[in-house]
Amino acid sequence: MTSLLTKFQTDTWVTANWEEFQQLISEPEFQKAKFYYHNGQLRIEMVPISNDHSLDHTIVIVAVNLYGMVKEIAMNGRNTCSFRKPGIQECQPDASYYIGENADIVPWGTSVINLETYPPPDLVIEVANTSLADDMGGKRLLYEDLQVKEYWIVDVKNVRIIAFAIADGGSRRITQSQVLTSLEIAVLEEALRRSRQMNQSQVCAWLMAEFQK
Repeated sequence: MTSLLTKFQTDTWVTANWEEFQQLISEPEFQKAKFYYHNGQLRIEMVPISNDHSLDHTIVIVAVNLYGMVKEIAMNGRNTCSFRKPGIQECQPDASYYIGENADIVPWGTSVINLETYPPPDLVIEVANTSLADDMGGKRLLYEDLQVKEYWIVDVKNVRIIAFAIADGGSRRITQSQVLTSLEIAVLEEALRRSRQMNQSQVCAWLMAEFQK
């Protein structure tokens, strides 16, 4: 296993077969890492430990959950869950949601979500502090191929959310969510801006007021 470990760098896409990918996932050194596999390449991301990344991660998850609660939208969210097409693809996004009729489709007790058994999540979110180029590039192509319905990138440094609707093997920029009906991406960006000056309880109170209008 040691020779296999030295073969692969972290935070970049590296050519590998599925067997090598599966061996690395089980390696204790990478127990807290995130893994991606697409088109015969793997990417290992060490879990971010920065304050800024974790704060924006929390705000976006809370905002989505608040919106679902206020608008009575059925949903189930996941934090760094594994989605897998065995032998083909795998991803572990920062956050993901099954929404509407799919909210309860994956039963309790499921470990890795097998995409040959269950549909892909409706919404996938990646929080980018140092990984923006890849989130816009390689991961975007991965999520297009997985046919998720919507993909958001939280750009921590520039305090923005880049949102895409995915359909027909491609993606396009959107300013209003399609899976969370009528949710304006600009409202979420304003929440991120406010979080630079307010604590999260204050930001959530503002969000609640906005969502109840």
